[in-house]
Amino acid sequence: MTAAPIGLPAMSETAVRESPVPDQAVTSDAAAETVPATDADPATDTATDAAAVIVTDTVTDAVAAAEQAVRLSGSDPGRARALARTVLDAGAREEAAAVAHRALALAARELGDLHLAEEHLRRAERIALSAGLPHRAAQARLSLVHVRTELGHPAEALTIAADAEPYLTPVEAGRLGVNRASALVRLGRYDEAVRHCDRAEGVLGEDPAFLAGATLNRGLARVYLGEFAAAEADLTRSAGLAGAAGLHHVLALAEGNLPFLAARRGDLPAAFTAYRRAERILSDYPERLATVRCDLAEALVSAQLPGEARVLLDQAVPELEAAGAETALAEARLMLARVELATGDPRRALRSAEAARAGLIRQERALLVPLATEIALRARLGLGEAADPVAGDRLVAEMLACAAGLDGAGHPSAPLRLVTAELALRLGDERTAEGLLALLASAGPGPAAHHATALRRAAAGDRRGALAAARAGLAAAGADAVRSPDPLERVRAARRSEPLAALGLALALRTGRARTVLAWAERWRAATGGAVGLEGFAGTAGASEGRGPVRTGIADCRDPAGAESVECGDPSPADMPRGVRRAVEAGRGAVPGPEELRAALGGAALVEFVRHGDELAVVAVTPDRVLLRRLGSLAAAAEATVRLRYGLRRRHLLDGDAPGLTAEAAAVERLLLGPLLPRLGDRPLVIVPAGPLHILPWPVLPSNADRPVTVAPSVSAWLAAWRAVPPEGGTGGGTAAVAGPGLRCAEAEVRMVAARRPGTELVPAARHAVLAALERAGVAHLAAHGTFSARSPLLSGIDLDDGRLMAYDLLRIRTPPELVVLSACDAGMAHAPADGTPLGLAGAFLSSGTRCVVAGLVPVRDDETLALMTVFHGLLAAGRPPAAALAAAAGRTGTAGFACFGYGDQPVATGREGSATQLDQDPT
Repeated sequence: MTAAPIGLPAMSETAVRESPVPDQAVTSDAAAETVPATDADPATDTATDAAAVIVTDTVTDAVAAAEQAVRLSGSDPGRARALARTVLDAGAREEAAAVAHRALALAARELGDLHLAEEHLRRAERIALSAGLPHRAAQARLSLVHVRTELGHPAEALTIAADAEPYLTPVEAGRLGVNRASALVRLGRYDEAVRHCDRAEGVLGEDPAFLAGATLNRGLARVYLGEFAAAEADLTRSAGLAGAAGLHHVLALAEGNLPFLAARRGDLPAAFTAYRRAERILSDYPERLATVRCDLAEALVSAQLPGEARVLLDQAVPELEAAGAETALAEARLMLARVELATGDPRRALRSAEAARAGLIRQERALLVPLATEIALRARLGLGEAADPVAGDRLVAEMLACAAGLDGAGHPSAPLRLVTAELALRLGDERTAEGLLALLASAGPGPAAHHATALRRAAAGDRRGALAAARAGLAAAGADAVRSPDPLERVRAARRSEPLAALGLALALRTGRARTVLAWAERWRAATGGAVGLEGFAGTAGASEGRGPVRTGIADCRDPAGAESVECGDPSPADMPRGVRRAVEAGRGAVPGPEELRAALGGAALVEFVRHGDELAVVAVTPDRVLLRRLGSLAAAAEATVRLRYGLRRRHLLDGDAPGLTAEAAAVERLLLGPLLPRLGDRPLVIVPAGPLHILPWPVLPSNADRPVTVAPSVSAWLAAWRAVPPEGGTGGGTAAVAGPGLRCAEAEVRMVAARRPGTELVPAARHAVLAALERAGVAHLAAHGTFSARSPLLSGIDLDDGRLMAYDLLRIRTPPELVVLSACDAGMAHAPADGTPLGLAGAFLSSGTRCVVAGLVPVRDDETLALMTVFHGLLAAGRPPAAALAAAAGRTGTAGFACFGYGDQPVATGREGSATQLDQDPT
């Protein structure tokens, strides 16, 4: 679905926008009133405060005590609450009571109870008005502006601000401007928010507390405006002011917004790092931490990493619900519904979308309601509601109404109209389908118009013309990606081609032509988010500097199937993120052809698996032909893979003799490679998996015994690595070896590596040291426990002495090693949300520019790993390429479970003078 990004729940002092993403802002009265007045000692304890009220019972003293409670509310809400209660219990008169209730409200807000905060502010307002105290009523309204914003009523908050302003002092009006900015950001009125903060800064003087709030809110507004440098300056200044004034909660807010800024800049590794720091800083503020989680989740959704986003949102939603932060909660539920749908859980997506829709309707946020409705309709479609023709017709009508609602709210409706047209075609409602497609085809030159044209031509039986229209649509999406200066928008623009690439792949499969399917399978992989999202955020340095691959497509605008050519257009910028560049090149026709593939493969064969729905097919490229075979059900292949993995885990963990393991491996082979075996012979293989096949340990299949096997994310990526091999061969840089904690043989393993590779650096098992070593090494060997997170692969990690080195940490490596060996359990496990670059530890290294990764796919005992790695490194030192060395080592030791990822056909230098780069003989 293509819709405006939904924002992240806000903290108690969060500024958010209506259409895109919300974030943490601070209210000026909270920030300002955390600084004690000059006549009050902030160190005075509550007992002394209470005694002051009891001993002096004059009206002036009671008001002064209540005002002291207001000032304490931000820095010490518990003490402020106790002091305000003492004032009220002493029978305070109207003015003191109004101020005390405001202090209770501000303390409740700091403690995350927005509903209680509103209740006390309403009481303060009523008491002040009944006593003829308009200034005190205006002060209560000043605070109410923020609370009503957070409770989901930013427009009403602006009305409250207008009512309060005439009765406030100039300084208080400046504070009100900061609170107004919070509501304006919620409503997407960022320029106005900046202006209000500018005016507030002019009247707030040099008071660091007031300025900390103003610069924080202005920084957030500038993030949304794309003014990243100015936003960073504001957030940095806010943090400095807050730290100097002892405003720890404002400091936490400023630092808590850094993940959001990094994500909006397109720096996903920095966003993860800042989030990890914010988790520690905000551990005592669950509502604010929930907002930070949502900030990062929004960026992950844009990066096509829905699994990682869902993990964060599953934590954030209950935290916001407990805090009563209704505005942020509705937005978080809306985003959660989107990621639940993207991760294949339509039932939960429907429930979350309906809850979000109900909340948005209660809050009168009409602009977001159609987005929730769209997700609910897509979830119902995914649950099979259209299988009944009557229900299907009803669903078409509801989708048409929702599309009109999206138009009215200013959101894109073309993606939903395309889905509706496809549903109408399935139901035989050609009149509705044709009306929708004609409308979309005439809408302009964008991807949606090409998609509609492709569907119309396919419906008319013109498959060749449909494929040409689909390819033209991919080119249009690529052009959109080139034009955008915003890294997130570049990713989204490239990603809009995903449905079109899926249509092209479906049409290609219908042709039955292997070359056409190969071309469209690569276009599909380029367009999907696994490649675009991850690599788009990883940066370009690893791709264009040092040792990383430099291209991911080929400069050929001719379809290998012989279809009509599409004009290439201007070349993409050299500094474009690799994932986006891959999508652009694929859209322009830059897909690998069999002739170049054969030249690169030599005597090897390539096998690329292709999925469409539950259909699984395979394309094989051998020296003499290109083959297409249909393999049947993807679900059946997934089940067979799970059974094989279970048997391997039992065997390696000595949990049993795993009877039937050989039969399970043979069954998987018959299902996936059986139709190809006569053509493959004993050639080395390059395998490009699809979907659940990314977790299959390919070397354990019977025909792969002693056969070099390399697992690649795509044909284009494998070719790019082949092209990037330097003419002189070998591997630059030294060798780094790391022994992680808890492995009996880890130290022996790294000593073995050092013995075979002179000059090996033994690196301490600390995150910073390991990352630094990875920047300078040509070969890296990490002997440590690994953990794979199936739902959120970028949260996979390797255990070190000072914590876990996460997959997302690896994305910031600028000059990664050419060869990485991860002798860790599950380190090679991967998940590809949509068959782009597989995500996980190995995938993160490959995305950063590493040429080859050797990693485990199932648990292996320590002593077996040491034996395997000893033989592997011996063969590597003798000049064997990694894939061949791993195959031979597995055969000699009987230890399966490791695989070679990326490009495994390039020998590596040992570090010895004159060491082999070609195989002369096996080591004795």
